Formats: sequence, structure tokens, C-alpha cells
Amino acid sequence: MYEKLKSELRKICEQRNWLREKIAVTARALTAEESIGRPSHDDYPLLKGKESMVEAVFLGARGHAFTDMPGNFAGTVEDVISLATENNFERCIFISTLIAVLRRAGLIEKTVHCKDDEPVECAEKLAEHIAKEFGNPKIFQVGFQPRMAEKLSEQFELRIVDLDKDNVGKKAGNTSVQSEDRTAENINWCDLIFATGTTVVNDTAQQFIDSGKPVIFYGVTSAGAAHILDLPRFCYCAK
Repeated sequence: MYEKLKSELRKICEQRNWLREKIAVTARALTAEESIGRPSHDDYPLLKGKESMVEAVFLGARGHAFTDMPGNFAGTVEDVISLATENNFERCIFISTLIAVLRRAGLIEKTVHCKDDEPVECAEKLAEHIAKEFGNPKIFQVGFQPRMAEKLSEQFELRIVDLDKDNVGKKAGNTSVQSEDRTAENINWCDLIFATGTTVVNDTAQQFIDSGKPVIFYGVTSAGAAHILDLPRFCYCAK
């Protein structure tokens, strides 16, 4: 996946002379309030401190990505493409940069995380979207986004896995969050995979893409990869 993403990013930048001009790219870890504002609920990963939102800024365009390994970076797009992308820090720098560059190029929108109580609105629109496009599927949600899980569990058969051991066993309606070792079983069970964009950063997304099941990626983190790989993405309230 990353070879394809790097190749396409290089091509896009070469076409616009952005590599030769050595335009600087910066990324920084945002505070919880900068990332998600002041929502009514306090159970989002950003507020629990388990994940951070990294922001890349390229020629005024912003790209956000989730990671559990936040950090600072300054360099050119060429420098970013040259990263080994062997850990979540390097992959997050690359993914947030990819998103910001594609946003600056006018190729994607909705690259900045929603705030306050917009996740509630997003969850409502998500349930409507899935019902319209897929009918009444059995859904496998990868990553515990509480508002989405609650809304989906009201209308559909739902199973959820999450990497955060503190989330395992938590309830969303009648559904309990399972550990990641149930992933293969749930892929076989479901009609639709609904996967967090964070799977792009932690390099687990390919198993869902290759599963043979319909997949929707959600969130700002998947914006760049979804565009280049022609994958469905849902992110209703992002900016």
C-alpha cells in the first residue's frame, strides 16, 4: 500500500513542481480541544489520551491523522516520501502530509477533524447512509468510535473490535467491544466492514481491502489513501 501511496504523492508533486521547490511541511500533535473541541461526551479516544491528532500544514492546506505515536516533523515533501514508514510515527507523518498535499491540490476535501457535538450528527448521517446504500447489512466496525457504534447498534447487527484493551467489554447498545483477535472471525461473519482510518497509519488496512467484503473507511485519517486507492470513505462533518 505505502509504495503505491508514495508513488502517487511523488507524481502529484512533480506535476506541480512542489518537490523541486522544497516546500516545507510541518506536523504537530494537537491538543484534545484543538482536535475535537468541547463535545458533550467524554469517551472519545482523543479525550482519553490514548490517541493524538497530528496536523500537517502544506501551503496553507491542513491534513489531520490519528496516531498513538505523535511527534513533530519539519522538512520537504521529498523528505516525507523518503521516510521508511516502518512505525506509526513515520506512517502518521506521511499520511497527514499526503492528506494536506492532496487538499492543497484540490483533489480531496474534509481533511480537518470535526468538533464539539458534530460526531453525534455524523453518526446519525452514517446510519442513514448505510441503510440507503446497503439495506440491512451485518456490520463489522473496526475501531470503537462510541457515537457511531451506538447509532449503528440501534439499526443493524453489529460487531466491534478495538486495539485499546480498556475498550474491550464496553457496550454500545446490545453490542460489546471485542479484542482484535476476533478480527478474522468478524470479517467472515459480516456483510460490510466499517473501518477506522487509523488502520492506514497502523498498517492493518490491507486485510480489510483484500477481504472481498464491501469496506467503508471512516474519519479524516483515511482521506488521502481513500482517494488514491479509490476506496469509499465516510466523514460527514469534517472540514
